[in-house]
Amino acid sequence: MSEVIDIAFEKMNKTIAVLKRDLGGLRAGRANPQLLERITADYYGMPTPINQMGNISSPEPRLLVINLWDPKMIPAVEKAIQKSDLGINPTNDGKLIRLVFPELTEERRKDLVKTIKKKAEDAKVAIRSIRRDANETLKKQKKDSEITEDDQKNLEKEAQEITDDSIKEIDRIASEKEKEIMEF
Repeated sequence: MSEVIDIAFEKMNKTIAVLKRDLGGLRAGRANPQLLERITADYYGMPTPINQMGNISSPEPRLLVINLWDPKMIPAVEKAIQKSDLGINPTNDGKLIRLVFPELTEERRKDLVKTIKKKAEDAKVAIRSIRRDANETLKKQKKDSEITEDDQKNLEKEAQEITDDSIKEIDRIASEKEKEIMEF
């Protein structure tokens, strides 16, 4: 494998990892500590991810409990959760913050499936763009006589193969998440 293909492969894998992380943040009717990974609260002037400010547990399928190491941070964390796109109002007893996740309505599930499809399509566009960049680099190398025409054709074929594999993986991930969302 050439360096151009290695770089393209690495970028495609990163694109897939970002998609997995983004879809992991979509809630499927059950509480998941991953939902809070991208939410930050003001921790003494520093925006800090909530999962770095305390322990997050899920004692029941639709409940998350946040046990902050510094109870003075409860108001800041509650405010951050309210501002987020979770659409959930936190409650606290002075020591713990509780997030109760309601059952998803059919309409909300369909909206989430549309979001999944859009994120998957965006990832596919990014993958194709990486392939195009790799092919342009290969054409330039051929023009500069760094590689032969046969090498160029073989490497472009390789780029197409990793593109196809990446797109299949994106479809698989999106399909799994759709099934998870549509389960009752």
